[in-house]
Amino acid sequence: MQFLDIREEGFQAKFDAIVERGEESGREVEGVVLDIISAVRSRGDEALLEYTRRFDRLECAAAGLEVTQADFDRAFAQVEPQDLAALKLAVERVARFHEKQKQQSWISTEEPDIMVGQKVTPLSKVGIYVPGGKASYPSSVIMNAVPAKVAGVGEIVMVAPTPGGEANPHVLVAAKLAGVDRVFRIGGAQAVAALAYGTATVPRVDKITGPGNIYVATAKKLVFGQVGIDMIAGPSEILVINDGSGNAAHIAADLLSQAEHDELASSVLITTSRTFAEAVAEEVERQLKILPREGIARKSWESFGVIIVAGNLAEAISFSNRIAPEHLELAVENPFEILPLITNAGAIFMGHYTPEASGDYLAGPNHTLPTGGTARFFSPLSVDDFVKKSSIIHFTQGGLQRVGNEIVRIAGLEGLDAHARSVSLRLK
Repeated sequence: MQFLDIREEGFQAKFDAIVERGEESGREVEGVVLDIISAVRSRGDEALLEYTRRFDRLECAAAGLEVTQADFDRAFAQVEPQDLAALKLAVERVARFHEKQKQQSWISTEEPDIMVGQKVTPLSKVGIYVPGGKASYPSSVIMNAVPAKVAGVGEIVMVAPTPGGEANPHVLVAAKLAGVDRVFRIGGAQAVAALAYGTATVPRVDKITGPGNIYVATAKKLVFGQVGIDMIAGPSEILVINDGSGNAAHIAADLLSQAEHDELASSVLITTSRTFAEAVAEEVERQLKILPREGIARKSWESFGVIIVAGNLAEAISFSNRIAPEHLELAVENPFEILPLITNAGAIFMGHYTPEASGDYLAGPNHTLPTGGTARFFSPLSVDDFVKKSSIIHFTQGGLQRVGNEIVRIAGLEGLDAHARSVSLRLK
């Protein structure tokens, strides 16, 4: 963990090393991923089964890649009633939030002889990727499948690796509750390639969403254009802005909630109080020792954990807006006072009793968020990611007569005579 003063010489260079932590590894794996995509594209199921055998230790025929109804039934039997109730509550709350995002098709008839509008159409088929390596994430199933379902997507196809052939029952239950239509036991770059190009077993989709490791993120980037993608997600991150108020143990727990994701996760606290900063550092060390995932969390904290002391809140806010964090906690006395000053963040958690984990599971907003500073131009996953919009244009003869000469004139400015003629012929 680094203890930095925002005004010290060399501060920005030290912090840039943390921000750019995932870029080098991404370049290193690109060649490997290209080979995997090429193999799946040319050899289909044969390559898919080969990679699944090698990386997931799963030996089966192509027909065995898809999860069956018997698998789902077995999963429901294994899940405790309290866990099932919690997953149902999460689905209900996430669906309720995303219902508010739905947009309707519309037509404008402000002009009597010209009609314009927009048609909103759900995507036909989407693929959602759910990680299954170091941990299992039923919450990722819910956050990707529910907005797709709310949007009206025709078919939702899920891929999730099952190392050793063992499918996590909570992931399967979440898939069924969230409205997933088909689930395949595949992961990694090979699963992304299968969804992008299709095989005899795995259907080709229109868009791929969901987080994964560096191989998955790189594969999504490389197949973009063949299919749509939500975003290219990097390692997880949290930034906490603090004014010296609150409980140091709470802030430490929030920082570690990201650190336990993986070794490349980044946890940053920027506070106006040196005393509070030191108290949080001590709490992090104490809590690390009792975490079941201490090895992962400690490596993340020691490599990419930072506590920064700022001169004032304005300085802290300005720093946060430059970083554009995935998760931003406003752990201050009056978070609503500074909220208007926040311009770049994936999700904003307000006050001392809104830990980042509340948004991970069932607050309602989506937890698939832009990382690595991309919150400057990306938004959280939403219903909008699962629809497409078509423009509608209708001119009557009178409408074209009214504005046609201007169309011809602009076409002439561009030297496009055929464009101009397609209008002028109708004006005669």
